[in-house]
Amino acid sequence: MHFAFVGAGAVGGYYGAMLARAGSRVSFIARGAHRDAIASKGITVLSEAVGDFTANAAAETDPARIGPVDVAILATKTYDNPTAIPLLRPLVGPATTVLTLQNGVESVEEVSAVVGEAATIGGSTYIATAIEGPGVIRQTGSHRRIVLGECHGTMKAVSDRVSRIEAEMKAADIHAEAVVDAREAIWEKFTYLAPFAAVTGAARLPIGPLWADPDAREVFLAAVEEVAAVARAHGIAIPADRRQRVEAYANKLPPSTRSSLLIDLQHCKRIEVEALQGSVVRRGRNVGVPTPIMAALYAVLKPYVNGPIGQ
Repeated sequence: MHFAFVGAGAVGGYYGAMLARAGSRVSFIARGAHRDAIASKGITVLSEAVGDFTANAAAETDPARIGPVDVAILATKTYDNPTAIPLLRPLVGPATTVLTLQNGVESVEEVSAVVGEAATIGGSTYIATAIEGPGVIRQTGSHRRIVLGECHGTMKAVSDRVSRIEAEMKAADIHAEAVVDAREAIWEKFTYLAPFAAVTGAARLPIGPLWADPDAREVFLAAVEEVAAVARAHGIAIPADRRQRVEAYANKLPPSTRSSLLIDLQHCKRIEVEALQGSVVRRGRNVGVPTPIMAALYAVLKPYVNGPIGQ
């Protein structure tokens, strides 16, 4: 398959490099020094989990220079969507599948509005990576999981196209999992990620000291319940014991674990507050589900949506 990644950053760059190393044809839509480095020297991954390696891939600023591909993957931050999603159009032909791996629960809708529901599938990814320098991605953990599936209509089995993508990803040592309907997986991640990012971001602290404090811990878990209630009001079958599952997961996290939103705050970057906390509040309001904790955390973080205040 020919994969094109809109976004060659920490997530897209890593998965694209893994696929290219395994022999898949890979193209990146990237900019600046990062694009130049990939085009001239390849993309390098530094990782204790999969080993250090460099893979060759095409890198272009203009997607029209690549043209229609088999699979186009959107892997940018959600705040870039107004400029990133239109870049998908030249990559989409009659047989193209567009997979979004973005955070939040609104990406599938936004992508579908541009390339059509028939072309669009959704996914969630679990990975810890960062750009170390132009053309260099460092993996800081061992997770490299992608859950992917259809997101429109009523499905009874995993679709053929999702199965084919899963197989090629697995051949590249990506822990891919094909599901019948990706909407539940996307919302399930959201019930953890939105509160985790909110609490760590608002406190400017990793999970360790927050999890050790009974009050902060309860705020986090109560926020999980708020998001789960919003999900259920949207027809998503979130398990009744979601709070307990998140608690068990968080118990195993290294105390130094930071959300990507916290990392972006600490690096004075824009944050995905609208796709995460803002989305919870708006969607809760639309379905009549109160979200007081998430609303308070959203209000605290919202002033930093475009980066440091006053800059």
